[in-house]
Amino acid sequence: MKNPMERGHDATAEFDTHAAVTRSMLGWGVLAGPIYLGVGLLLAATRTGFNLGEHPLSLLMLGDGGWVQRVNLLLSGLICGVAAVGFLRAMKRTGTSSRAPLLLFASAIGLVGSGIFPPDPVDGFPPGAESETTASGILHLAFGAFQFACLAAACFVAARWVARRVATGWSRYSQASGAVILIGFVVGAPLSQSPVGVFLLWIAVVAGYAWIAATSVYLWRTVPHPDADRRAIRSAA
Repeated sequence: MKNPMERGHDATAEFDTHAAVTRSMLGWGVLAGPIYLGVGLLLAATRTGFNLGEHPLSLLMLGDGGWVQRVNLLLSGLICGVAAVGFLRAMKRTGTSSRAPLLLFASAIGLVGSGIFPPDPVDGFPPGAESETTASGILHLAFGAFQFACLAAACFVAARWVARRVATGWSRYSQASGAVILIGFVVGAPLSQSPVGVFLLWIAVVAGYAWIAATSVYLWRTVPHPDADRRAIRSAA
């Protein structure tokens, strides 16, 4: 492709559709966390018997209106899947590859699985329910474990990719995020019916969505503006 400065006032300078789509996909990565957590917190504030200090957000899938949280979880998985494709496209533009996008996509599949299979009820939620173990609850936990494991792995793999770009600060951030996500889930899941367990799960969830958003912004900045050629022509005029 010719240097845009050599085209003079060529009004037919190409619009980079690939860059525009990639940037849009990465934008969804920024929105994934606010959408999921925003809807979840709104539901938590309006559901009778739900206690943020004792119950993980996934329990909102149970009882009356539980379909809203199920849709929220499925939508979150879809958005993270779109962001994963954005990760892949952005990383390929740099000329170096990474398995981080595939791991993020796998994590998104885990989110979808968790949304398909609701968790087991606990004593008191939904109101009047008693704790029990069901096949759906086991599958919900399994998909959740898969999701968090893949997301933590994506952080660690992305850290190596970023390190090759001499961005040591971002590399350390990715490594730290992966450790927080992994430890938060591994320790928090078995204690999910206690305030400590719920708190650790919250840390893992927030750290995960924060990493997706921050990395989406980092990669977004590596993708040139889709109208860069036309801007260069106008500035040279």
